Amino acid sequence: MSLPETYPIQEFLDYLQFQKRFSEHTIISYRTDLRAFFDYVATEYNIVAIQEVTPPIIRSWLSKLKSEKAASKTINRKISTLKSFFKYHLRLGHILMNPVSGISSLKVSRRLPVFIEEKDMEVLFRDRGFTTNWSERVAQLILLLLYQTGIRLSELINLEENQVDKSSSVIKVLGKGNKERLIPVSNQLLSAIDDYLVEKRKLFTGTSNRYLLVNKKGNQLYPRYVYNVVKENLSKVSTVQRKSPHVMRHSFATHLTNHGAQINAIKDLLGHSSLAATQIYTHNSIEKLKEVHKQAHPKS
Repeated sequence: MSLPETYPIQEFLDYLQFQKRFSEHTIISYRTDLRAFFDYVATEYNIVAIQEVTPPIIRSWLSKLKSEKAASKTINRKISTLKSFFKYHLRLGHILMNPVSGISSLKVSRRLPVFIEEKDMEVLFRDRGFTTNWSERVAQLILLLLYQTGIRLSELINLEENQVDKSSSVIKVLGKGNKERLIPVSNQLLSAIDDYLVEKRKLFTGTSNRYLLVNKKGNQLYPRYVYNVVKENLSKVSTVQRKSPHVMRHSFATHLTNHGAQINAIKDLLGHSSLAATQIYTHNSIEKLKEVHKQAHPKS
């Protein structure tokens, strides 16, 4: 249905896009959540202004979502969206109170992140030899970058050539909220990038695509392309159910943790805004220690 113009959704989304510099994907999520909420409010309560929204109305919507078997994580995201939306309008004086301020998020049992075993990653890269096929060259560099830097999918496909600083052995990554971070890279990865760029110049003479990774037509990669590369290659070495670029990121962080990297350093490498998001990787290490203890200790 067409929402009343009295719901200032677009104004809030413009604020997220142009001032907070949120990603397109995040803004789409906010828009979807807000439209769903105000569709419900207009239909069930015939409310046409945000000043009329009350805590009981919000709770009734959340109860409806729960009755429809929506996941707790999904409901929490929608609560967070509403909190940000009403906090924004409270600050501007459009409302006198934030109707979401007293609503708590649901408890969510945190699942341990899925990761690929180190021995399987070794097999993956050991069995990848030299190739003249462009698609295979791109696949090789995708896998190397994901595993050796832990960057997100969006950061990978938007990585530009000038973000590779060979003199300092780092890549400059533009993460969430346009926050820049530096990630150290190995000589092996720099060499692989150099070899790749030499072939890129030969194959795509006259083109000016600034993105590091391009497909066989010389165009920027799209998310599904990377997903397919990762899934196809991880299927050759691992039996884990989930095989995605984010699993490569989990593997990067987990393997660093297992080898004694400090949690604050991993937080910075991953571009997390808080330590809480990074601490989940310590649980994987604890589980690994429990397994070693159980197998090795005489009294276990």
